[in-house]
Amino acid sequence: MKDTSVKGKLNASPGFAVISYTLVGVIAAVCLIPFIVLVAGSFSSESSVLRDGFWFWPRELSLDAYRFIFRYPGDVLSGYKVSIIVTGIGTAVSLFISTMAAFVLCRKEVKYRNGLSFFLFFTTLFSGGLAPFYIWISKNLHMQNTYLVLILTPMFNVMYILILRAFIRGSVPEPLIESAKIDGAGDMRIFLQMVLPLSKPALASIGVFTALAYWNDWWTAMMFTNKEYLVTLQYLLYKMLSSINMSGAMAQHIQSADQPKETFKLAMTVIATGPIVLVFPFVQKYFVSGITIGAVKG
Repeated sequence: MKDTSVKGKLNASPGFAVISYTLVGVIAAVCLIPFIVLVAGSFSSESSVLRDGFWFWPRELSLDAYRFIFRYPGDVLSGYKVSIIVTGIGTAVSLFISTMAAFVLCRKEVKYRNGLSFFLFFTTLFSGGLAPFYIWISKNLHMQNTYLVLILTPMFNVMYILILRAFIRGSVPEPLIESAKIDGAGDMRIFLQMVLPLSKPALASIGVFTALAYWNDWWTAMMFTNKEYLVTLQYLLYKMLSSINMSGAMAQHIQSADQPKETFKLAMTVIATGPIVLVFPFVQKYFVSGITIGAVKG
């Protein structure tokens, strides 16, 4: 019997497989080489980087950049703790509420769902400005110097809600919801036991982007906190870099190699991206599934 499956066609076309793997390998190398140079540069001395540039391995091995970052290890560990708490709680709450909003917007029995979708989309085109936003958060909601401001302020992304709405509309069959209602299930039970489990691929994909947004957020901490125990890792590294730039500007007669300015940037990137690189392989299969969902029907 002749194999007409996709796998059989690929096995019958070795040239296509060679070209595909070669192309994927080249793309992977293009993505991986800058990261290798980044890590090697972070372990290089400042003078060698300024003199010889970047390379695939340290030409003069040095840990000055990491020593500068970990001068006060308690601050770095505290920054990690705050970032992990904010990223974990913020991502979970953001996904839950965004999916709930998307479920409401795709229900036909919601009378003003199109108007609500328009108001959500309108906020992506026009903004009230920074000053009203700051006054609203600090003076009206009184969320300054709290974990709530770090979690709630970057929580919502309208585009993610609209993407989830389209996913739920296309992946959760309407007869399934109707049959559940006939059996006596309420909207919350349908949402928790049917919509959320069927939306795992989309939740994993959007969860990765949401977690990255939380992890890389330093602006919220800079604007709304002045307590040391609320300093996120990104904001801590930003303050360190600012102190290096300021001291370099004040000491104009001192050679720039005396301080690890360029290598500090590289080491800062390694420290900031390390947890994301470690976590991403565990969610990669859900991420790929969410990206390709709907590409093949039948």
